[in-house]
This record gives sequence, structure tokens and C-alpha cells, in this order.
Amino acid sequence: MNRLSLTLSGVLLATSALIAPGLAFAQAAPETAPTAQNPAQTSAEQVDQEPAEVGEIVVLGRYIPEQNRESSEVAAFLTSEDLERTGDSNAAAALTRVTGLSIVEGRFIYVRGLGERYSSALLNGSPLPSPEPLQRVVPLDLFPSSILDGVTVQKTYSPNFPGEFGGGVIDLHTIDAPNEPFFNMKLSLGGNTESTGKESLIYYGSRTDFTGFDDDTRDVPGAIRIAFDQGKQINTANFSAAQLQAMGQSLENAPLRLLQREKTPIDGGVELAGGFSQDTGLGTLGLIAVAGYDNSWRARRGVQQEGQFQGDALEVSSSYDVESNQNDIRLNMLGGLSLKTVDHELKWTNLYVRNTTKEARSAAGPDFDAGGSVIRNDYTEWFVRQLFTSQLAGEHQFMDGALEIDWRAAYAKTSRDAPYESRFQYGVDAAGDYIHNVQGNLISFSELDDDIVSGGVDVAYTLPLSSIREAIISAGVASFDNNREATRHDLQFEAVNGLTDSQRHARVDYLFSDYNINPNTLQLREIAGSNGASAYDAELQVNAAYAMIDAEIIPLVRTTVGVRFEDGQQSVTPRDVFGGASTYKATEIEEQYWLPSFTATWNFAEDQQLRFGASKTIGRPQFRELAPQAYTDPESDRIFIGNPYLVDTELLNLDARYEWYFARQQFITAGVFYKDVDKPVESVIVDVGNQRQQSFLNAPKSTIMGAEVEVKKYFEFPDQPMAFIANKRWLVQANYTYSDSEVKVSSGDTVLTLGGAGTPEQASFFIQDGSRLQGQSDHVANLQLGWEDDTARSQATIILNYVSDRITARGAGIGSSREPDFIQEPGVFLDFVYRKDFTVMDRDMGFALELRNLLGTDFDEYQERGAKIRVNNYDLGQSASVSLTARF
Repeated sequence: MNRLSLTLSGVLLATSALIAPGLAFAQAAPETAPTAQNPAQTSAEQVDQEPAEVGEIVVLGRYIPEQNRESSEVAAFLTSEDLERTGDSNAAAALTRVTGLSIVEGRFIYVRGLGERYSSALLNGSPLPSPEPLQRVVPLDLFPSSILDGVTVQKTYSPNFPGEFGGGVIDLHTIDAPNEPFFNMKLSLGGNTESTGKESLIYYGSRTDFTGFDDDTRDVPGAIRIAFDQGKQINTANFSAAQLQAMGQSLENAPLRLLQREKTPIDGGVELAGGFSQDTGLGTLGLIAVAGYDNSWRARRGVQQEGQFQGDALEVSSSYDVESNQNDIRLNMLGGLSLKTVDHELKWTNLYVRNTTKEARSAAGPDFDAGGSVIRNDYTEWFVRQLFTSQLAGEHQFMDGALEIDWRAAYAKTSRDAPYESRFQYGVDAAGDYIHNVQGNLISFSELDDDIVSGGVDVAYTLPLSSIREAIISAGVASFDNNREATRHDLQFEAVNGLTDSQRHARVDYLFSDYNINPNTLQLREIAGSNGASAYDAELQVNAAYAMIDAEIIPLVRTTVGVRFEDGQQSVTPRDVFGGASTYKATEIEEQYWLPSFTATWNFAEDQQLRFGASKTIGRPQFRELAPQAYTDPESDRIFIGNPYLVDTELLNLDARYEWYFARQQFITAGVFYKDVDKPVESVIVDVGNQRQQSFLNAPKSTIMGAEVEVKKYFEFPDQPMAFIANKRWLVQANYTYSDSEVKVSSGDTVLTLGGAGTPEQASFFIQDGSRLQGQSDHVANLQLGWEDDTARSQATIILNYVSDRITARGAGIGSSREPDFIQEPGVFLDFVYRKDFTVMDRDMGFALELRNLLGTDFDEYQERGAKIRVNNYDLGQSASVSLTARF
């Protein structure tokens, strides 16, 4: 089955032919050499026993020792060595080093300028659900690099992968049981120039917040939970004044509402990893276990602005100074069992990740909707994202390896729990002091559960075509069922008879104390949830089958041709949490697709090859993009709302690439690509009354074309007089991707928007013909410069990453009055990673130093026409961390 072993067989056979005569002579020599018993051996006998002369041997073989070479598709691979070199803490950060990939919000990967909706994320080949309200793709920052053995990024499509493939597929591979037993313990400390040791916002929460689990402080109070479960809106029509008073007083007050200031502590983490293998009567039993805890803080100080047209130019209409402090607590555990024999392997892999975010935030400044008066909004938030997945997989070989059967079955569940999302609003009095705008207070409880049951079987048969060529005929089936349930409840305290002056000036926990919660002062009510705007149920079922042939029918030309059939049924059903009928229509998308693919690889030289690929793939709208439920993104403070009229996206993909592997782990690749995208999903800003929201629509068409180049080269200078240079292996690795996209809008093209209630509207009102595709950056570049010193057991790497600006959302307005698009400029990031191993008391130890964002690049999202409107701008600061690993 392994193409590499077949390619090497010719080399090994030729090598055997070269050395066999010598071996034969060596074995025969003792029998014929002169001894004391036979000192008179004749020279004729010696001549007879000398090896025969071997003529010239020509070996026709091709050996390119790279995973890229072994793959039948255009692909990139991150190995465990790469992950260790760059020192990235999670999969999302590590993938930014791959050609053509960029990271958004520190969590989502864009491949070749296409958003995360156009790529698939798999764990050991199984699909994953997402805990994010706005995405169906799992955020890759959930996966710590310590649990990963490697990552495959495939950029040309093959039918054995899901059809939702625009930019690529990302397959995360977890570590396996080791051949030798080991146990490692790692401790780390870190900090950030914007956060560590500085006075920043904080709220108390509960005694156990530092663990990522609270002590039930944030549990929904019993009476309120019963009302939620019964679908009874909390108001005076359904509950008595006494009941409303009891509900209001049952809500936590000071611990979850009062913002304070405190010095931010340093970051810290601990990680334990161990494993072993043991031969048994059934085979080799292996165990691997990893557990980690990480506690980090990030403070932000920045600006959020909105603009309004003044003539033909934009002017700042609202401007908020924003300050926040975010505490991220991550807990991860991986456990795996494996059983291996010569021809069979069974694996059971379990992964649990919990990421808790505790944030205190305040935004203050002149607001356009308040007539230019200063408004301040204070927020306290607690988001818990959890992922659990369990996979059972098997690999079996029969007929001396000619027949291989692989199977997998997995269950994965994610959740996002956001209790007590609180907002309290203030205005200013004549003296300039902040006073309560009680109508601006909000307490929200939201829950999201998302699960996937999946399975698949792949069968491959190797048919020899000659002594060095083969054809691999494969087929398989796959199925998954993805279900999501999302609910949100918004509560507000209403000032029944207005507030007194002393109440308006009171501290927030004094104002909302039990004393003031009564039928005459502050009364609880539920302000949203009707008409299906606060809850939805969603499901995606996909059944698929594929067939594929990977063969070298013509010598030196490897072709892979296949087709995948997918039957997909997707639905999003808005639900009235109070049991009424939803005014929003349910969305149902039922489509069947035949998705062909073809790749040809011409190995025209011993270490060089050309690839050509063509395929058809799809992209499906994400659940949140279809659900008309308002959701405030804490990253941008923007309100998102879905569009139930979205449809699937279809893509035509073309690729060509040249590859030269001139030495082990050293190569140069260069390629071009083209994508024709029908009905891509775009994000647009819409005005709803006096509020701005971000929604979605299908643009008519777009194209993407580009080129990418990558080089990896090691240098050694053994003759250098300077020991520092001579003793090291120097690395230069760089990649660059240029892509150019264009959205095409003709005069007759229409779009369907939420605001238009399904009535076709002219596409040019919302999207300008010839504009860039949303999310696409023209330039993505990475550079790594480093050295390895095996003698000193040390390694150092300088890492440079650049991503040019990209559109994050289409501007608000229609036609000629449409505002310019929102632009984000990621900029340049410079990192440095140093690692050194040493021995203390016969114990191997490891030290690591990581310096991040040395250039101090900030986050910058803006609009510009005349004035520059800083939509979302804040300093990221520079970060540093040190870690010490003990190996037992």
C-alpha cells in the first residue's frame, strides 16, 4: 500500500546487488583461508574464490523523502518537530506558519483568503461540532499543540474528504502511544506588556473562578429557571408583583455587577504527559495521557467608533474609549488506548477541552444616538466553551497488505454557556458625573449545545501494474448528523416610577440591592424571546459515498481521479421561547451533489515534479448565518443576525504546482490557483432603526486567482573558524501567497436579505462590482530563521508573519449612499523562540523562552473615506513566557 516503500524497493534491490558479492566472499573466506592445518592453499584456489567483477548497474527509482511528495494532492504538513520549533500554544497559532493561511480573531483559519466557512476541520478524520454561535467550524484555538502529533492541510480536493471544501481541509492528528515509556511535567510563566502588573478592570465572580469553574454563583435562580422551562415570559401579565420581586432579588448582585480595579497577575500553566507500550498476548497495548491547565490575562485599551456621511465624506459620529480585561482559563485532557498487531490496529481516543473566558469591560464616549452626549456601558461576562469527543477507529490489512480497510466512529459534543452576561448603562449629569440610565441595563442567559454523531469506512485495494508501479482503488462511505440547540433569555430591571437623584448616582450594587427591587422601584421583566428571535434548533445530515483511483498508469505520471456523492439536508427552525408561533420562516436546504476531482503528478526528474488539479466542491451556510437571532459578539461589540434566505455555495477549483525536493526536509515549491465561486456568503452591515447590525447575504459570483511559493533550506558551515556558526545547522524557511479576488455583480443580479423578507433586491445596492471578496488578503507571508545545535542541545527561531488588509464586512447603506467597507489590517508579527535541553542529576530537562509580537503590532479595523473611522482598535502588547520541562 505504501508508495514510498515500492519506490525504494528498486533502490534496495540494486544496493543488495552491489554488496551481495562482498557478503558472499566474506562468508566463504573462513572456509578457504590458510590455517595451521592447511597452510598450503594454492593461488589458483584463491583466484577461484575472488568475487566476480560486477558491471555498471543503473537504478531507475524516484525517492523524494517528504510527506508532500507522498501525498497525491497539494498539501502542507505540520509535524511535531514544527510545532515544537515555533512554540505555538495551540493549533490556530501554529497553522499561521503554513503557506496561504492566516488567522482571524486568534481562532479561525482562512485558507487562500477564503473564510472559515469554506474549510473543514477534522480530528483524526472525524468532523467536529462548534461551540461558537457564529460559526459551525470549530475554533482551532481549543486544541493545545501538546496533544497534536501533526496537522495536515490539504489544498486540492480529493473525494475521501467532506465536500465542504473551498480553501482546504484541516485534519488534526493527536499523539499516539510511544514505543518507550515516558512521563513529562512542564511548568510555564508568562506576561504581557498591556496586562501583567497593571491596574485593570475586574469583577469578583466566585471563589473558584481561577479554576474555570464557578461555585454555582452563576446558576440560574430556581424561580427564573422554572419560568424559562415553562416558556412563561417574566412580566406582570404572568407573575404577581411579589413573584417578580422574589425573582429579581434572587439574581446575584455585587459579585457579578461591580467593576473594580486590581493589578493583573502573571500567566501560568502546568502540563502533564505520559505514556507507554506493553506487549501482550493480543498485541502491543499502548496508552497515552495528556492533561494541561493554563491561566492567562489580556487587557485591552482602545477605541471603537462609528461614522456618518457628512456630504461625500465620513465623519466620526460615535466614539468610545474601551477598556477590558479578559481572563482565559483552559483545561484539556487527552486519553488514548491502542492495540497493534502486524496487520491490525485499534485506537480509542478521547479529548476534553474546556475554555473559560471571564471578562470585565467598559466603553465610554459621545454617542450619536444620544445626541452626542457621553454614554458609558459596563459589562461583566463569563463564557464557558467545552468540547468532548470520543473516537474509535481501526486499520486492518489483508492479503499481505494489498487490501486495507479503515473505519471510524465518533461522538463529539460542544457547548457554550454564557450566564449573567450583564450590561449597565450610564449617562452624565450637568456636573459631568456618571449617572444610571436604568433602561440600558441587561442581564442575559444563553446556552448552545452542538453535537455530531459520525462514522465512515474506507476500503483500498492495491493492484500492481508492474514491478515499480501500482494502482490503488479505493471507495468508502461516510455519514454524520449534526444537531444544534441555541436559546437566549434577556432580562431587564424597569424603573417603575423613575429613579431619584440619589439612586441615579448610587453605586451599581447599591442600586440593584434587594432594598430597591420592589413593585415601586425596580421590577424584573423579560424583554425578548418572542417571534422566534431568541431560540433556534438546527440540524445538518450528510450521507456520502465516494470512489477513487490513484494510479501510475503512465510511467512517471501519477493520476488521482474520483467522485464523491453527497446528500445533504440542512434546517434551521426559529423557536418562540414562550410557545407562540414564530414570525420567521424555517430554512430547509436539501441538495445532492456529484463532486468530481482530478489530480495529475508528473515526476519528470528524480527529485522534481509538477502537479495539476481540478475539482468541484461546495460550501454550506452556517447555522448562525441562517438563524434570525440577535447575538452580540464580545470581540467587536457588534450585533449579528442571520438571514434564513441563504443558499449553498458552489466552487470550481483549479491548481498547478511545481515541487523540487533537493535534499531531505528541504524543498522549493511554486504554484498558481484559480477558484470560481457561485453565490459566496458575504457579511454586510445593515441599519435597523437606530441600531447597526451585521447580517449575511449570497453575493452573485466571485473569482479568486493567485500564486504561492515556499522554500525550506538548511545550511551548515563546518569549516567556519567561529564555533558558534560551525557547530550549528541553520534554517531558512519562507512562504508567500498572493491572491486577487473579485466579486462580480451584473445589472440583473439580485440578492435575498433578511430586511427584504425574501423579496429579491438589486445586488448592486449592497455589493460593488469588482470589489474584493470579504476576508481575502492580497498578501500572506511567513519567514523563519533559526539554528539547531545538537551538541549544545539548543534551538532558536525568529518567526515573521505578515498578512495584508482584508474586508471584514460590507459597509451599511444602499447604492451610491453605501458606506465604505470595514477593513482589518493584521500587519506584521515578529516572534522569537529559544529552546535548550540540559541534564541535572541524571534527569533530562528542557527550558524554553518565547517572545511574541516584538514589533508591538496592534489590532486595527477601520472605515475610510475622508476621515479614518477606527471601528475597533486596540493595543495587543508584547508577550513573553518561560517554561521548564522535566522528563522522567
